[in-house]
Amino acid sequence: MNPIISGLGGLAAVGAAGVAYASLVERNLFTLRRFDVPVLPADARPIRVLQLSDLHLVPRQQRKIEWVRGLDALEPDLVVNTGDNFAAMDATPSLVRAMEPLMERPGVFVMGSNDYYAPHFKNPAVYLTDRYAKAPAVRPMLPTDELRSAFTASGWVDLDNARTTMAVGAEGIPLDLVGVDDPHIELDDYASVSGPAPGDTALTVGVLHAPYQRVLNAMVADGAGLVIAGHTHGGQLALPVIGALVTNCDLDTSRAKGLSRWWPGAGLGEGRALPSSAAPGHAAYLHVSAGLGTSPYAPVRFACRPEATLLTLTPRV
Repeated sequence: MNPIISGLGGLAAVGAAGVAYASLVERNLFTLRRFDVPVLPADARPIRVLQLSDLHLVPRQQRKIEWVRGLDALEPDLVVNTGDNFAAMDATPSLVRAMEPLMERPGVFVMGSNDYYAPHFKNPAVYLTDRYAKAPAVRPMLPTDELRSAFTASGWVDLDNARTTMAVGAEGIPLDLVGVDDPHIELDDYASVSGPAPGDTALTVGVLHAPYQRVLNAMVADGAGLVIAGHTHGGQLALPVIGALVTNCDLDTSRAKGLSRWWPGAGLGEGRALPSSAAPGHAAYLHVSAGLGTSPYAPVRFACRPEATLLTLTPRV
């Protein structure tokens, strides 16, 4: 056989195997990440914060539903939901079933663009350009009000352009929680909730779906010690060693998932930023979740397993 033809055949086979793994295996390998975050006052007892993000749930995903329900066994002190919960018009009951045990616990949430708009096909090449946030002028709307009502009826606090103080954990440590609606579709209005935290709070936590630098800078400048976000899917398709190729926002790819540091001045422009190793002492901690799902039109993950995260907040060192 011609060696060129043989080589091309081998590459095609490897590519097909990679696609099969990404679509049939890895996107269902749900995993729990754990990080300790030293942001509390001295002598404070740890607080366990469970972050859920980017489920993009459709009713047939029973494995995902049961896995999320099982997270209640972690006994979190606070649940933070950073949006993009469902991906079908009829998915609200399935989502409520998935979240049901966790909705018995204290929680806060913000919406993502895919809590408002139904998913649609998008050319993957768009994510490599500055047009990643553009959407068709007309898109079917999801039952957002059903979702919001289900969460708030359970006692979860809506942080879409809102702020609240909540006593969290066994000691009732007062946290200042501030959030915005999705910056990816320019619904954020941080100016309406900006300002310093009340004097009796132990920590300000910023919550948002898409981690755009303008919001990160504003939150941290106001004194947030921890910012929690989702949206990026960790790049969704990553390369071993290299990592994520895109973030679907203006955050740099080194922060596409996991725990890092952020401070005003870290950003160097579109998709560029100083590394966490350059962080000054006052820098905030930033956690970006790779999320638990994908768009129904791109049901693949490679070198980026779907995840939820347990953040254990500990005293500052």
